[in-house]
Amino acid sequence: MIKYIAFCIIAILSLSLVGFADSPAIGEKAPDFTLTDTYGNTHNLADYEGKVVVLEWTNPNCPFVVRHYVDDLMPALQREYGEKGVVWLVVNTTHPEHRDFETNESLNTIFSEWNAAYHAQLVDLDVSVGRAYNALTTPQMYIIDEGGILRYNGAIDDDPRGNKPFEERVQYFQNALEQVLANEEVEITETRPYGCTVKYTKDT
Repeated sequence: MIKYIAFCIIAILSLSLVGFADSPAIGEKAPDFTLTDTYGNTHNLADYEGKVVVLEWTNPNCPFVVRHYVDDLMPALQREYGEKGVVWLVVNTTHPEHRDFETNESLNTIFSEWNAAYHAQLVDLDVSVGRAYNALTTPQMYIIDEGGILRYNGAIDDDPRGNKPFEERVQYFQNALEQVLANEEVEITETRPYGCTVKYTKDT
């Protein structure tokens, strides 16, 4: 596990050379998509126009994702904002031949054990949606407003290693989400995401 975390940290540092040049632009329409969830239901982003939508990229075999769920950081946010009418969609862009790939049944079991409270987990089997959003890491957070406009892209907070006391972390994602819900301008619209790299190929 320690070696894997170290590998993920190195991967994060390498992302500093990537930037957001190919990401969908903040202030413009978020790329539309149609994906199937882990229970076989179809979801089209356009169907949620009129609601605030969160996209959370995930991989349950990533230690960063594990920490955010096991410490009840992500489920607590999902519960809180689900009660406020936010549609929270988890997106799993893991190549089917990668060692991290999990079946739908396995994903449902894992996230149930973690008390996840998202609206749905979407499976991006051909990895096209991840590429459309230029998702770099798991986790990575996106916020889309009621008009389908992308308002935030980046990290959940400023504490990649989980070393800071919770109250001392800068909650980039939550702050942005509160501002969107209040119909305010988002002060920080993009931050460097951290976590494990998204598994676009079997050898990623």
